[in-house]
Order: sequence, then structure tokens, then C-alpha cells
Amino acid sequence: MSSLKDRKRFEPAEVEPRIIERWLTSGLFHPDPEGTPDENFSIAIPPPNVTGALHMGHALNGSIQDALIRNARQQGRRAKWILGTDHAGIATQTQVEKRLKSQGSSREEIGRDAFIEKTWEWREEFGGTIIEQFKRLGASLDYETERFTLDEGYAEAVLKVFVDLYNKGWIYRDNYMVNWDPGSGSAISDLEVEDREVTDTLYSIAYPLADGSGEVVVATVRPETMLADVAVAVHPDDERYKDLVGKTVVLPLVGRELPIIADEYVKTDFGTGCLKITPGHDPNDFEIGRKHGLDELSAIGEDGRMTDLVPEYAGLTVEEAQAKVVADLDAAGAMRKKDPYLHTVPFSHRSGRRIEPLISLQWFMKMDELAAPAIQVVKDGKVKIHPPSQSRRYIDWLENIRPWCISRQLWWGHQIPVWYRTHPTPETYVGMTAPEGDGWTRDPDVLDTWFSSALWPFATLGWPDDTPELKAFYPTDVLSTARDILFLWVARMVMMGLEFADDIPFEHVYVHSVIQAPDGRRMSKSLGTGIDPVELIEAHGADGVRFGLLAMSSTQDVRFSEEKVAQGQALANKLFNATRFVLGNVAEGTTPEPRAQTVEDRWILSRLVAAREDFDARIAEFDFSKAALGLYDFVYGELCDWYLELIKGREFDADLSATLSYVLRETLVLAHPIIPFVTEELWEHVPGTSGLLAAHVREPIAAPRDPEAERDVERVIGTVQAVRSWRDAGGVKPGAFLAARLQGLDGLVPLVSRLARLTPSDDASAEPVAVIPVMGCQVELLEGVDPAEAAAKLEASRKTLAAEIKRAEGKLNNQGFIAKAPPEVVATEREKLERLKAELEAL
Repeated sequence: MSSLKDRKRFEPAEVEPRIIERWLTSGLFHPDPEGTPDENFSIAIPPPNVTGALHMGHALNGSIQDALIRNARQQGRRAKWILGTDHAGIATQTQVEKRLKSQGSSREEIGRDAFIEKTWEWREEFGGTIIEQFKRLGASLDYETERFTLDEGYAEAVLKVFVDLYNKGWIYRDNYMVNWDPGSGSAISDLEVEDREVTDTLYSIAYPLADGSGEVVVATVRPETMLADVAVAVHPDDERYKDLVGKTVVLPLVGRELPIIADEYVKTDFGTGCLKITPGHDPNDFEIGRKHGLDELSAIGEDGRMTDLVPEYAGLTVEEAQAKVVADLDAAGAMRKKDPYLHTVPFSHRSGRRIEPLISLQWFMKMDELAAPAIQVVKDGKVKIHPPSQSRRYIDWLENIRPWCISRQLWWGHQIPVWYRTHPTPETYVGMTAPEGDGWTRDPDVLDTWFSSALWPFATLGWPDDTPELKAFYPTDVLSTARDILFLWVARMVMMGLEFADDIPFEHVYVHSVIQAPDGRRMSKSLGTGIDPVELIEAHGADGVRFGLLAMSSTQDVRFSEEKVAQGQALANKLFNATRFVLGNVAEGTTPEPRAQTVEDRWILSRLVAAREDFDARIAEFDFSKAALGLYDFVYGELCDWYLELIKGREFDADLSATLSYVLRETLVLAHPIIPFVTEELWEHVPGTSGLLAAHVREPIAAPRDPEAERDVERVIGTVQAVRSWRDAGGVKPGAFLAARLQGLDGLVPLVSRLARLTPSDDASAEPVAVIPVMGCQVELLEGVDPAEAAAKLEASRKTLAAEIKRAEGKLNNQGFIAKAPPEVVATEREKLERLKAELEAL
């Protein structure tokens, strides 16, 4: 107790560095690869970008995963939290290019080899930042076996998967329509594209019939792409144009003749019903073009400038070309009208630039064969997605999956293991090592970052080698992630795990909430809405941040609440001071064990059992908010506010000392997965403990649920609260004891009397000045309260509460409010209504 008695509050800044160092040096986070996956427990961390710093999403997900890992250790399971970082191709390359630019250089100037070397240097400089920040959070990751998606063993796994899939015919090269990101100079996948609403101009342009008999008018928001038009399409059932199918029109400004074709894709009620077909610059036109065997021309190049398809526009930017084409159409008399047009436009999630749909020679991966078993394991419940609504999204996407463009025009990443040579005859070689002979040139592209991260749960454990780690910890148990990468990452891990590791990669997928800024906007540095979790840790301690994030978490997006973080800090302090009180009073040499001698002892032991049962159930359901808030209610409310009050005045004999020490010890065990630092700090001071709390394997609570004790103490608490309300309403001095008759409380009278400051009376003749009925009991106050004044105050309080209840009920019965308000606001209103009703009932 010597190190606690002089400390008035828990000081995270002093305690946390000591505790994390003890955990790290213990070797606890690095379990031996023994046992089976069913016996063990493992989670693979969603690998943060090598250039990343801890943001709120990392902090929330880290708190979730650590609670699961620590809870598994308490159950006696060998728990491994797999750590690593992702090379993050586009993001990392962009950072290094920015640095080179600031130095007056570029990647093209220094060459590929030197650029890769510079990027490794960047990784050495910044790659450890987020790892150290995870330690600040108290994340019990296996820091001794940190993996990186470009380390030697991992790279071998990536190349093997590529070669194997190529040999099966599932990876192929083709000229195909891709999402070209001019900002990064690379193709990106559909899932890295975000749609934004944009108001463009819809240009209506006349295409004259080649036979001079008239014209058709097409509408487009991108007139610069018309230079690559190859046809005009109409719907086959459109009576306006049936006779024109098979004829040709002349492409304005260019003079090329284009056929008029019939295709059911054309919407008769959009624009004029005539659609210009540009297979080189529109995904839908591309499909129509291949269906009809049309040419595929490119007016825009991969550099974002106009090609020499039409020489007078060559070299112009897209914006410059659009302005010139519009001016030339006006001058030629081909423009019919211009209208504002609001529509969705694809933008790169990576660079923020507008996507250019281009036909490009890329590497693709067939997905149908991989998708079918990945769908089935979710339908069969072998992989369970929480909440279940996300399962439908997962299945819908996989059932409509398209080939995946896996090549990227970058230098940082897994270079595609393909070599070409043209002499003596054209050859392509695919293998894990370079081919023998002269004249071979390796494909310069790298693989999409998501290709390598799809192997994460098993490649981090040493696959393709049959390692002890793989045998012990694969499949993993849980994958916790945000919904935005359900397709980018989760579905692909399921596919790759089934195909290459012969099993699902995890049993449970928990899709957690996204923490928004307090005003409901997304958290973003650029918007000024970002909140740094490291600064929160410095202000409130890691336990406070962990508790707060878990308490505000759900499966819906939630607004950040610093009040919840402060609530966590208050919980840590409350537990710290409660421990100081207990250890300052229990008898020396106490052995913690339940030795209940009174109803309040039986009650707290029963409530401890209930708290453990509730916590376990909430964790099993991934309901971290209720797990955290339930812990708060037990520690702050039942243990500290009530039990420690109920035992005041009792002699701290051997029985009370043993019981109280036991309750404290098991409370620290209960709280540890949520608030590990304060519980670890207190653990060594509690009688009968040894070693680290983080390594402690809990045992069942050595006491039964006691419904009778719970009912009795509930009556005590209800009666005390009701009497205190009367005292407050009547203006009774806090320290004054009032004479009262207590009926129906039997052996509970001493507890109620002490806590409610009553002097029991058996004077049956005295007329009560107030009667307080509570839960089948009755307290008759014989003095100290002006009945009329107290009654008036109580009635005013009742009316105020009734009005607030009516207002809250009206809001919650308003379907407009329910539909438009954020879920957390609705939940808060419901909680407020229940609280108001409870207060009214107490009066």
C-alpha cells in the first residue's frame, strides 16, 4: 500500500510507460506456437500504412481488438495478435515523390532502383511511428514478429500466388477498360473510385447523316471524347430511328463516317434517344463496342493529354481540349443547345483527380471461380459477419463481381513476376525467379496493394511454408474492420484463404462504426475536423480513450464524444481511489475469498457474478458499447457508490476483509480488457495476487447468484433514494437525522436508517408528516419535513418531469425525427426518456 497511500488520483502519464515496458519485457504478447487454432485465439491486425500515424479509426479498432485479445488470455487461451504494416503502394510512392520534388528531383530523374532505395529509407524513417503509438494505446500486439508486406518471406508468398493463379488461367493480360487515375498515373480498381455529384454542361451536338437526308442529335457532357467516337446507337424499338439503323453519320470536326447501330442499352427517354459510342472512354460504350465488334480508339492518353488521333488537338489537356472542341462546334454550326446537368462522376479515392476511363493493357484476375466458395462460407455461417446486414452487402457484391485489374503503374510494390523477350521469337515467362538466357525484360508494373494484403492472415504466419505459427494460429478467430473495406480486403482474404490456405481466414468479421467529428462530418485533417487520439491519450490517459471509444462504438456511424472519454478517465480514477480505500482498511495478511456475512456482502458477490456474465455475453456479441457501459455501472455505481457505502461503519474483520479483497481482485480482472493500465497498476497491491494481471487466467466467481440478496438490497437502494428525494424537496439539512417508522423492511432497517439518516421509531401514536411507499415497503417520516411545502415541491418536480417525458415521447413518436436524426441522437433521446421515467417513479 505504501506506493498508493500518498497518491490522490491515477496519473496515466507516470504509470503508462512503466506498465507497457513491463508487458513488453515479459514476453506475454509473443506466445509460443503450440496447440491448435481451436484451442488458441488469434487476430490479424488490419495492417496500417507504413506511412501512417494513429487516427481515430485505428484507435477504435485497436481498442476493440485488444479487448478481445486480453479477454481471450483471461480465458486461458494462447492469444496472438498478429502485427504488421502495409507498403501502401500509391500512398507511399506519393510521399516519396513529394520529397524528391521538394529537393528539385523526381523519380524519373533518379531511376527505378534509386527510387526504390529512397522509399525503403522513407519506410525506415516513418514506418515505426504508428507502431509506437499503438503501444501508447496499450495494444498487446506481438511486437516481436512484426511483418511487412514487402519483407522477403511475404514477397515469396505474393509471387507464388500470382504464378499459381496464372498457371490456372485465372490471371491474364488484356487491353481492357480501366479506371485511370491521372493523379497517380496508374490504373485503380472499381473499389478505389468514389462517385461525387458534379454539375456539368450537357452539350447537344448534331451529327449529319452521310446521305444528306438530315441529322441526329446526341447529348454528351464530354465533347472532347467525341474525337474517338466509332458509332451512334439507338434503341431497336425506337420508332423515331428504326429507318436509320444501318446508315451512317459524319463525325463533326473529324469527318469520319460512323454507323448507326441498334442496341437495347440505349434509353429512349434520355436526351434525344441517340447515344454516341466511344468504347475508348466510357465503360458502357466499351461493352457495347465489344458486343458489336467496333473499333476502340483513344483520344485521351495515360498522361491525361489528348493523343494524336486528331492532330490539331494533340497535346492539349482534357480541359483545354473540351474548350476548343466546344468552340469549334459552335463555329461549325453543329451545336444545338447547352444545358446544366447534375450527375455523378467518378473520382480517385487516392489522388482526388477525376477518373479517365481508358482502354489499357493491364493484368486482370478472374474472380468467378474464387467468389463462389467465398459466398458459400458466409451463407453456411462458417464465416459470420456482424452485423448480419453486412452479410447481404458482401454476398451481393460477390454475386456481381467483375474481373479485377491487379496491375499498377507504380515502382513501389511487388513487381509483377513476368518477363518478355521478342528475339528470336516473342515469348512470355511467368515465374518466381528470372528466366535464364539473354534478352528478357521484366514487366515494369507492380501488383495492386490489395492483392498482397489479401494474403495477410496466412502469409504473416509463414505461408507457403508449413510453419508452427501457421499450424497454431490459422485460421484466426476475428477480423475487425470498417465497412469501407469489406470488398477491398475482407472478401478477397476469404477468397485467398480458401484457395491457398485451405480454410477460412477467420470465423467472425466485426464491422465496427466510423467515428465522425462531433458535428457529424467525417474526420479529416484537410477539413479541420480531425482529432488526434495521441493528444487525447495525453489529456485523458489511454484507459480513458479506450473506454470512451468502446462506449461510443456501435455498428452505426457515431459522432465523437469527448464526454465518453472523460467518463473513462473518471472510471479509472474511481477504481484507483476505491482500491486505496479497500487496501487502507482490510486486515493485514488477508486471503481474498468470498466470506459473506451480511446481505450486502451476498449482494455485491451476486452482482459481481452478474457483471461477469453480462460482460462475457456482450463481448461474445461484439457489443462493446454495452460491455464498457455495463462495466462502468458495476464499478462506479454498484461497487463504489453503494457497496462501499453499505459497509461503512462495519468492523473490517477477517470476513469483511477477505470478501472485500476478493471483490476488488475480481473487479480488476473484469475491468482489465477495457482499462488495462490502471488495473495492472493496482493488481500487485491487492492481497493474494502474483505476476502480471495481463497474464492472469481468471477462475469462475466463487459465489452463486443470489436473487434474494439482490431483491433485498434493491429495496434498500430504492428506499434510500426515495427518502433522499423527500429530504431534498423538504430542504432538510444533509446531516440531520429524522425520526421515522420503517415498515416492511425487516432486517434491512439498520442499512436504510444509516444511509437515509433516519432514527427508527416504534411510536405508533405519532402522526406521520410524510409517507413514502417504496417497493412494498413504507417509510413514515415523523419530523423534519413541512408536509405542505414538501408536497408542493414534489408536485412541482412531478409536473416538470411529466412535461419533459411528454416532450421526449413526442419526439420519439415523430417518424420524421427517427428517420433523419443520427442513430446515436435517437439512442440518447431514448436513454433520456427512460431516465426521466425512473426519476418520476422515484418521486
